[in-house]
Amino acid sequence: MLVISWLGRHGGGAESPRSRKRGAPLPIERVSIEALRTDPIKVLAQAAYLQLGHFEALSRAASSAPDLDAKQALSAAAGLVLAKHRALVAELKRRGADPTAAMAPFRDSVDAFFEAAGGADWYETLASVYLTSGLLDDFFSRLAGGVPDGGPKFAEVIAGDSGTETLVRLLAAGIREDARVGSRLAVWGRRLVGDTLLLARTALPPTEKNAEHRIEPVLTELMAEHTRRMDRLGLTA
Repeated sequence: MLVISWLGRHGGGAESPRSRKRGAPLPIERVSIEALRTDPIKVLAQAAYLQLGHFEALSRAASSAPDLDAKQALSAAAGLVLAKHRALVAELKRRGADPTAAMAPFRDSVDAFFEAAGGADWYETLASVYLTSGLLDDFFSRLAGGVPDGGPKFAEVIAGDSGTETLVRLLAAGIREDARVGSRLAVWGRRLVGDTLLLARTALPPTEKNAEHRIEPVLTELMAEHTRRMDRLGLTA
């Protein structure tokens, strides 16, 4: 699995190894991701384009669903994600931005991500949407929470329902029917996390990208949530 280091320690004011007690932890500066100085238009635009990517992935999964129940359920989930995209686009317009122009800089990287995370079959596609949308929504809801003029509202929109229970239900049914599906998805889930974190990292302001020690708690929280999602399906993260 690709490992990304967002770890480090704040040097200012930290005790030297000789001055602190043996075994005492070094102090770590813990900074809320909401406190990062971000460009509101860029954050909202990237989040909006990501929702569009998840909508397209769910729509493709619905079109290739093996039965009518799955097709209906995935279509409903796609509708929820599209509503999130539209809410963010509406906010971009309210702020005087052209949504298409604002999202354009993220098109190539996000499209490449979704192509790589598409999966080899229907179950891998569902697992990809379940895991990557969960991780990215976790990250961008935190980041958007610090946006001036309505940050908490946008955080709530991004963290809103994306049809998670539908995805869990369909994936769990497949795993019950064939244990080999679970084995494949466990490997697939571990492969996805590195690229997903890399994509999330591109949203950090340039002034923060080299201060990785400041956002170590964010990585820890994201990985913990990813592990819980894997656990819901009985998979090992």
